[in-house]
Amino acid sequence: MSSRIAARRRRLLTLPIWWIPVLWTLALGLWGLPRQHSVWRDEAATWQVAERSVPEISHMLSHVDAVHGLYYLLMHGLFEVLGPGTTTLRLPSVLAMAVAAACVTVLGHRLAGPRAGLGAGLALGLLPSVQFQLQEGRPYALVAAGAAISTLLLVTLLKDRCRARRWAAYGGTVLLCGLLNWLSLMILPAHAATLLWTRAGRRVWRRWAAASAAATTGVLPLILFSRSQSEQISWIPPLTWHMLIGPAVLLAIGGLGALLDRPAAGRLSAAAVGLPLLAVPQLTLIGLSLVRPLFLDRYVLFSMLGLALLIGAALGGAVRAAAPRFPRASRWILPVTVAVALVALLPQSLAERSPASRVDDVMAVAAHVQRLKRTGDAVLFVPAARRDTALVCPEDFTGLHDIALRDSPEDSGTLKGVEAAPGQIRAAMLARHRILLVTDATGVASPVSAERDRVKISVLRGHFAVVADEEVRGRRVTVYERRAPGHLPPTRRAASRGRAGSPVGIVELVEEEVDRGVAHGG
Repeated sequence: MSSRIAARRRRLLTLPIWWIPVLWTLALGLWGLPRQHSVWRDEAATWQVAERSVPEISHMLSHVDAVHGLYYLLMHGLFEVLGPGTTTLRLPSVLAMAVAAACVTVLGHRLAGPRAGLGAGLALGLLPSVQFQLQEGRPYALVAAGAAISTLLLVTLLKDRCRARRWAAYGGTVLLCGLLNWLSLMILPAHAATLLWTRAGRRVWRRWAAASAAATTGVLPLILFSRSQSEQISWIPPLTWHMLIGPAVLLAIGGLGALLDRPAAGRLSAAAVGLPLLAVPQLTLIGLSLVRPLFLDRYVLFSMLGLALLIGAALGGAVRAAAPRFPRASRWILPVTVAVALVALLPQSLAERSPASRVDDVMAVAAHVQRLKRTGDAVLFVPAARRDTALVCPEDFTGLHDIALRDSPEDSGTLKGVEAAPGQIRAAMLARHRILLVTDATGVASPVSAERDRVKISVLRGHFAVVADEEVRGRRVTVYERRAPGHLPPTRRAASRGRAGSPVGIVELVEEEVDRGVAHGG
């Protein structure tokens, strides 16, 4: 019996260590994956596009969101096979980050030892930005997985004999990442920094340059075409000093990890790979943002691979330093550190898995619409992008008439459709007795700026009265009924009387704020 137990232990010890971070990351990703059946606006874009046909997706990409075209086609295939749902929406990100954790583990093992590899793989899944994207129905986790694979291929090529097939695999992986999001090409200067650090030979440089050039050339048409759709990112704010605090902290932690790794010039080490992978994409994105506002941390999520690698190297170094004097205690450094980090980050981990972690929830407001609606009612969206809730949950809007919509999103090749002229919207509203308005909650709503939306608010204020008003998870649904002929709209004095907390008083106050925003050019 004892011999069987010993044999099992030997088999476990001979298993590759990367399976531990894979299971760890899968557990973190599957934990609370549905987020109480909530979907926010970014994921709603993925959901509604994935449900379109391939010709409809191609038509849309010619007008908007071409940068995510490959991802949308992938999600369309998954929705066709598995059916739409929050699990189908987010499972690719969970699996992709598990692949990234495996690659980081192997990298750490090869560059700094088994404990460094295990620490790097476990640390990756705990990083806050990774935990956010781990359960996100967007392409950034897939890009991180591709970046991890390409980095592992590069290290393999530097440590072993250069082979044409491996260089082709490297170039193909970078190309695939670029097609998922062309900003991922920032990994190429990071890899170039690693080649400089390790004093790679001319042959390596030539083959790397050829593979990189081929990948960049393959992505170039997408880059040029998507630049014509740059209006999509016009909402990103200009770079400020406050926005640089996060990158500065990450670089400081990464720099400390590199120092603890004690890298030698010309040697392939965790620092030589991890520090450029962390710093170069972050600094490059900051530089690009000085020319055009572009700074969003999700665009460089793959740089967290470098941070995890450096953290793993630091943990491995701590174990090696303690082993001679404290051989037994040194074995506990890694598990205790991971346990402490897990406990310390538990409040944030729980927060990331709640609906409140996102700006809004299209599912929640759709359920309220379903409860408040009456067959034959009209529905309006302010701004028009809030139509996403009806596109994701069409069954909850059955029986409602979208009176502002002229061309559907599918026909127009857009995400939100094309609305009628302001005069037509006004006439359609005045022909209705009851209208539901879906918009943003008071705390997150922006001032109304589009002429069509100004008309909607103006007609509702002048000719309709509020009979119900509810807010839920960043969205708001208000029910209006037509006033009797000759009935004047409520005065500001009446609005002030309603400020004690009644739904009508709250809505009127918000509408006054909207008016002030419009008057000041909002």
